[in-house]
Amino acid sequence: MLRRVTPILLTLLVVVLGVAALAARPTGEAPRRTADFVVLAGVAGLRWDDVDPQTTPTLWRMAQEGSIGSLSVRSARRPTCPVDGWLTLGAGNFAAWNGSRGTDACPAVGVTVEQPDGIGANLPDQGGVVRYNQQRQSWGAVPGALSESVRCSVAVGSGAAVAAARPFGRVDRYAPELPADPAPLLGSCVLSIVDLGAVSGEDPAARAEQARRADADLARVLAARPPRSLVLVAGVSDTGLPSRLHVAVADGPGWERGWLTSPTTGREGYLQLVDLAPTALAALGRPMPERLFLGRPAVTVGGRPADLSAALAAPADADRESAAQRRVTGWFFALLVGAQVLLALAVLPLLRRARRHAGPVGPTPVPRRVVATVELLLVAVALAVPAALLADVVPWWRGDHAGWWFATVTALLVAGGTAAVRFVPGHASTLGPLGAVAGLAVVVVAADVLTGARLQINGVVGYSALQGGRFAGLGTVGLGMFIAGSLLCAGWLAQRVRRQWRPMVVVAVGGLAAVVVGSPYLGADPIGAIALTAGVSVAAAISTGGWLTVSRLVWATMAGLALTIGYAVIDLRRPATERGSLGRFLAAVGDGTGGLTVHRSSSANFETLVNSPLTVLALLGALLVWFALLQPWGGLMRLFGIYPAMRAAMAGTAVAAVIGGVLSGSALDVAGAAGALAVPMAALAALRVLDHSADRTQPADGGPANGRPGGSPRIPDRGDLDAAPARSGGPAPDRPADGPADASVDAPADGSAGDAGGGDPARRTPGRDARASTEVATA
Repeated sequence: MLRRVTPILLTLLVVVLGVAALAARPTGEAPRRTADFVVLAGVAGLRWDDVDPQTTPTLWRMAQEGSIGSLSVRSARRPTCPVDGWLTLGAGNFAAWNGSRGTDACPAVGVTVEQPDGIGANLPDQGGVVRYNQQRQSWGAVPGALSESVRCSVAVGSGAAVAAARPFGRVDRYAPELPADPAPLLGSCVLSIVDLGAVSGEDPAARAEQARRADADLARVLAARPPRSLVLVAGVSDTGLPSRLHVAVADGPGWERGWLTSPTTGREGYLQLVDLAPTALAALGRPMPERLFLGRPAVTVGGRPADLSAALAAPADADRESAAQRRVTGWFFALLVGAQVLLALAVLPLLRRARRHAGPVGPTPVPRRVVATVELLLVAVALAVPAALLADVVPWWRGDHAGWWFATVTALLVAGGTAAVRFVPGHASTLGPLGAVAGLAVVVVAADVLTGARLQINGVVGYSALQGGRFAGLGTVGLGMFIAGSLLCAGWLAQRVRRQWRPMVVVAVGGLAAVVVGSPYLGADPIGAIALTAGVSVAAAISTGGWLTVSRLVWATMAGLALTIGYAVIDLRRPATERGSLGRFLAAVGDGTGGLTVHRSSSANFETLVNSPLTVLALLGALLVWFALLQPWGGLMRLFGIYPAMRAAMAGTAVAAVIGGVLSGSALDVAGAAGALAVPMAALAALRVLDHSADRTQPADGGPANGRPGGSPRIPDRGDLDAAPARSGGPAPDRPADGPADASVDAPADGSAGDAGGGDPARRTPGRDARASTEVATA
């Protein structure tokens, strides 16, 4: 009865932990009406390094009094050129202007604006633009959704006309440029959109002159602003490649001296272009078209330094880091893939020759120094991704040669981590390096998440604010590392306790990891938490040995479904602006727009599968495991038979990584990040377990131990095992925590007899023929 009830209790425990983590969300107040008028002023290409007291005194004073942030100008097309940025601003959703454009530079706005009556204007191409976004894009954007949400709007300049045009092309009030006295025009409607020009190129003098002209026009807008008005200044787009972060400033009642943020970013000081339209409507107290807007109203939070120069250093530094991150990420993962390939080629002959023969005739063993060197390289390559994450502690992006600085810092961290693993107590045991590497990875990722995920944002192995996909919590690579590290740690710890306690250890460690991943305060990744729950359930089910039977798979599936349903019910009961990704998807399914989400997810999976270097890592790891490590000569099956908890951990890692990647739209990226950590450690453990495949216990009287006359074999006690040197100077075999009395440690997962003696489970039982023992252990 206890054995039948235990899986049910463990499943309930995993579900309760997961729902508790996902259900708690930071409390936030709904945005309240703060203004009678809103003025949106856009300057395409304006960055924070263009702002200073001499060149842009008006914007400087406005930033000093108002709230500031870094603006991600993502649209439906990359890079976001001015016409795409203005269109996205007016749609409150990721939109793009139809038509072709060059790949090296962004063209001017260049739209046709007709003025049939001298009051408003008309965009004759607007109908085609609406159809293009509805039929050819997967975001469901409706250009003009912002202007449709107010009774009257004003546009000044061609870019503003693109943002203010209604879906049928009409602009209510239009002026091609600011009049001598803008006050009557800006006060004629509650919403005004002003095009202040563009700042383009990389020549400092040219950019300063363009920024000076935009600042002079901004001074006229501020002088003519209506009473009780909110003025938003934004660098609405890029003006060339590469993409950058841009200026966002809000000045008005209730927006004094803070950081701008929104629910779409969840990070102080960051805003998205799609958030500007909802912010304008929320400030005016107008209802929002929830089905059309992907953005959420911005809010201001405290904590900004009193000195504006010190405050502006943060967004300017974030812009430099995000620009450097794009240049460095490609070659880092290319080098990582190359290192993994070379090590895989080096490991294959070692696996072939690692099994030692008990008889006098056999292949010449590989020199111990060569094996030790390969083991250190395996540890180093497994620590490369955690070291790259930790490298962001040092501001490497501020130097002239950012890539070299990053490479130097990462190499030093890899060397330090490898040395720590080499000299940690227990390194000589079969699973010692695996447990140490997994523990280091978990500590690095968990410490970053617990301190606000500051190493993830704009990090080489994190996520980029320029992409606009994620701004807080765990990224794709971080999730893969954390899944692999936490489950391997759970398996390593479970292997050290008795059989009946192993599922509890796996659930305890995995459940805590699910809380870290899913909590909105920490990892903020409900999809990752659901995937990790499924992996933990699989690992707990087979941690005591045996195969993944149908009943065990059913319990694991039920745990994942129960967590998903529980979180979905809670998320759907929240207000629409506070829902998570799962709640928004289910709401979209209810109103008939869920197909767009499915289409976006499938498109993202395909694009990531084809273009991501992590796909290569995932496929390379799968090939090495399947065609080498899982072969009879590969050692992994022997490792799994002797250490069933490690087999459970690796199976759970594979399940969680694949589910998490597919459901989040990142294909095999999560699996690639997990494999970069788990596969080298699996190869190292397989080498060590093969190295001890022919180890023999000593007979009691010193006679032969092969079942021949002359003495009966004895089981060595713990002191004998600890003192026994490894063969040929190799690592000393470890022993199970169960001791000689627990034969379950040594029983292969397939139910064969296995090694029932004490000591290291990888060592043979006395009295067996060498070849027979080898065949049984590898079956």
